[in-house]
Amino acid sequence: MVVLSVPAEVTVVLLDIEGTTTPIAFVKDILFPYIKENVKEYLQTHWEEEECQQDVSLLRKQAEEDAHLDGAVPIPEAPGSGVDDLQQTIQAVVDNVCWQMSLDRKTTALKQLQGHMWRAAFTAGRMKAEFFADVVPAVRKWREAGLKVYIYSSGSVEAQKLLFGHSTEGDILELVDGHFDTKIGHKVESESYRKIADSIGCSTNNILFLTDVTPEASAAEAADVHVAVVVRPGNAGLTDDEKTYYSLITSFGDLCLPRSA
Repeated sequence: MVVLSVPAEVTVVLLDIEGTTTPIAFVKDILFPYIKENVKEYLQTHWEEEECQQDVSLLRKQAEEDAHLDGAVPIPEAPGSGVDDLQQTIQAVVDNVCWQMSLDRKTTALKQLQGHMWRAAFTAGRMKAEFFADVVPAVRKWREAGLKVYIYSSGSVEAQKLLFGHSTEGDILELVDGHFDTKIGHKVESESYRKIADSIGCSTNNILFLTDVTPEASAAEAADVHVAVVVRPGNAGLTDDEKTYYSLITSFGDLCLPRSA
């Protein structure tokens, strides 16, 4: 096993989720297909609720902004009183959601609806989040050593809390000191990591960021954040240059933290 020693100034571990704590297969094969397979039923069941109407409004506004894009799916204004009108509108929302997902878009409108659908599924016990076996024991050890643990993911903070609150390991939200999503900035922009450090109340060089995505690692490093790239089954391959340049780990157990030494 390759053991990676972490610099003594590190007091915070910042974690990516997909491909780092959670298998990409769980996200790609369970979370996202659940949305496509259940969005119509969800809209029909929750249509009259204020939250659902807010989600649809946001999607409609996004659809107007997207009108110039190839294949964009418009969402008509609130339907008349006819059942057919309502079904046509619901179908337009379904088509729009599937179109956005086919392009792997990360619009706030799409993420908000997805988050609400996942919340309903997790709280009803229809799904549980999966974590790699080394994640929870390592995080417990880090916290016992006095380190803080934060999450930074492109998934919304609400979706992150659902994963950690409804996992195959039980409710492990207590292991996380805080959550960040793209509202603080995109993960490939160095400024995002400076803002995270400010928000936590530490220096960027007090943070160790674990991610499987090298452009994110590069952005964090440019902000003077310590970085290790996580190599997991199912993750995208690395180039020879990336393998040489970055510190690589295949398990959180590979990290030797000064406070736990």
